[in-house]
Formats: sequence, structure tokens, C-alpha cells
Amino acid sequence: MINLTGKIALITGGSRGLGRATAHCLAQAGADIAILDIDDQAATTVEEVKALGRRATFQHTDVSDNAAVREAVASVEQELGPIDILVNNAGIVKNIAPISRMTQEAWQRELGINLSGPFNLIQAIAPGMAERGWGRIVNISSAAARGGLYNQAGYAATKAGLLGLTQNVTLEYAGKGVTCNAILPGIIGTENVMAMPQEIFDQAVRLVPTGRVGKPAEVANLIAFLCSELAGYINGVDILIDGGAALNTVVLGSRKALKS
Repeated sequence: MINLTGKIALITGGSRGLGRATAHCLAQAGADIAILDIDDQAATTVEEVKALGRRATFQHTDVSDNAAVREAVASVEQELGPIDILVNNAGIVKNIAPISRMTQEAWQRELGINLSGPFNLIQAIAPGMAERGWGRIVNISSAAARGGLYNQAGYAATKAGLLGLTQNVTLEYAGKGVTCNAILPGIIGTENVMAMPQEIFDQAVRLVPTGRVGKPAEVANLIAFLCSELAGYINGVDILIDGGAALNTVVLGSRKALKS
């Protein structure tokens, strides 16, 4: 049984989707929850966590801003205590354009949120974990990190970059009781995915041997396991959770392939 009683977990991007499901899952396992997000709807997730009998707090924070992250982390630790668990979930996926027409502003914003954001949080939190001799870091990457995503070079590049960051954190902190792993979700039934045009959604699901989209709770359960004592010897790895989609011979990175 996964038991996170007494642990403080910080989750970025907890207003909905995987972040919200993870907050619920970790709270049900006994953790107190802090959420960093620029979406004030995260306050609703905090109230839901409190209804489960756990302490919770929300800090309106742009994770791409290193100074703001450090201020938010300090506020969380003052209110809840030292952070034991970090889930880097915040990310944007709206920068859709071919490389030749992708703007510098859009590229830099995606790098800032999806890659610099996790770096900022790790830099602020991992040293304290190491001093206390225990910590869990989970970076939410994507199946796109391995196969790219058509017209989404920024997203795929940042999610691939997270894998390198994960490995380096392990090299630096594994001997100090800290684990750092990455999860690569495939098509998961978040609000954004369920709002996809029906044709694209149906074609994407047909590529999944399991025959359905994943549930946010299924990803959250994997995160909870990696954050527990049960996963203490799992470190520096990236884990696909995609219903077997990576086994399909059709190239997932190409929307053109989906239409053939």
C-alpha cells in the first residue's frame, strides 16, 4: 500500500488534468499538498484536497520566473513545512506551427514553462531534500519526447530536454536519498484531449493497442508509486504510460500519418 503520510508534496499545474488528479491521489495517500499555477482555478483543487482531510495551499506562480518560484517555495515551506515531493507537471502545448514559422516569442515561452520551470523548481527544492536525506522528484514529460509531434517542435524539444534534466538530477542527488524520474504519458483523457476534434481524437485512439485513452488517475497512481518508499531504487528512468501506443508501427509524431 502506498503511504505518504507526513509528506509535503508540491505539484505545478494543479488546476486541472494530470495535476489535479495527482493532487487528489497524493492526498488520498496521506500527503499534504501545495500547488503552483498561474490558473486561479487551482484554488478549487486545494479546497478538494482539504475536503479529503489534508492541508493544502495554492501559490499563484509563473514557474518560468526563477525569483517567483523561490518566493513561492519559501511561502509553501513556511505554511506546510519542508517539501519532500516535487511533481513538475505544469506545461503548455498550444505553440503549434512549422519550424519555419514558429515565432521566437512562442518558442521561448514554451522553453520557459516546460523546461526552465522544472529546472527552477528542482534548483529551489532539491538541495533541501538532499540535506534531509530524502526526496522524490517526478518530471512529467511526454511520449512526444521520443517521437516528436508534428508542427510542435517546441513542445517535443522541451519534453525531450526533461529527460536529460532528469538523468542529471539523478547523477547529482541519488547518493543523497533523492530519486528523480520522468513519466511519458501518451494520449490521456484530460480536458484538453477530450476537447480535440472528434476525427483526430478517434484516429489517435485507433493507434493505441489498449483501444482507449488513459485516465488521469492512472498516471497519478504511477506518480504516487514513484513518490513512495516502494520505489526507492527506481532512479533516473523515463517510463512510458501510453497503453502500448509506442509499439504501433504508425509514426505517432505525424498528423499526416494519422490521416492516411
